[in-house]
Amino acid sequence: MVLVCGPKIATCGIVISLWAVIMLAMLGIFFKTHSAVLIEDVPLTEADIHGDKNPPNTVYGLFDQVSYNCFIAAGVYVVVGAFSFCQIKLNKRKEYLVH
Repeated sequence: MVLVCGPKIATCGIVISLWAVIMLAMLGIFFKTHSAVLIEDVPLTEADIHGDKNPPNTVYGLFDQVSYNCFIAAGVYVVVGAFSFCQIKLNKRKEYLVH
């Protein structure tokens, strides 16, 4: 693996990734359970409610789609965190070899 960033930026990447994974996983769970508090964050239009014979299923489908998007974003942040962790290890190895 190639050394791309220094130890401070890599540490910042791990901290941000850790927070993002926790936050997005919790949001994904809350969207998956169809939390009514998050209805404003669902891409719902008038046509979804009035143009459908069974609006609750449409709304639940939109909740599930947003939930999947949150879980995918959390997975991306896991990859970023792993990359940052590798960068920290490479920086420590470089520091060890220099001294």
